[in-house]
Amino acid sequence: MPRPFQIVCLLIFSSSILFSSILAYSQTETQVPAVVTFTLDFPASQPERYSIRVQSDGSARYQSSGRLPANPDETDSFDLDFKVAAATRQKIFDLAAKAGYFQKDVDSHHKGLAFTGGKTVSYKDARRSGESTYNYSAIPAVQELTSLMQSLAATLEFGHRLQYDRHYQKLALDEELKRMEEMARTNQLVEVTAIQPILDQIVADPSVINVTRARAQRLLERAGVH
Repeated sequence: MPRPFQIVCLLIFSSSILFSSILAYSQTETQVPAVVTFTLDFPASQPERYSIRVQSDGSARYQSSGRLPANPDETDSFDLDFKVAAATRQKIFDLAAKAGYFQKDVDSHHKGLAFTGGKTVSYKDARRSGESTYNYSAIPAVQELTSLMQSLAATLEFGHRLQYDRHYQKLALDEELKRMEEMARTNQLVEVTAIQPILDQIVADPSVINVTRARAQRLLERAGVH
């Protein structure tokens, strides 16, 4: 029969193991960032497909692919790793929470709606996960998240086109930047800082006309970069 001292030691040892297990689980939860992903498949658009992956630590990745308008036989792809501002990141995860982490079907299933692309939203953390595909959702949080992600994708695609134009058709830069300025005035651009490197390159490029360089500079100033 165990003595009282042995019983106490056994209880202390068992408690220590339990505490260590809880601590290890808690640390794992903290170390593994939550992830929200938005994907759009729309063959009639350019790009035809893109995905945005945002982590709770602010790390993000954008990937897109589609056919080149000038040459439909060739495909073009774009990958960009970037950091999301704290306010944007918080908004994305708040909307995911309001939408129930996409653990239920978010599609409206209304007949007769125009097809605007197959959209998939997903959420994953150490404790839960959810995913849903839709054309249109009547859930306000999903609508707002869709709009935010599409604005973010539009901003990043501007960066994609600016990179191409700077290397192959510099005269096209001004028109792209003019469109960006118009969208910035109506708050349709999101996370311009993600494409800061290409805007910096345009500003510093003496082979680009001054009016174009000035547009790039104004966009950076509006975004609070310069």
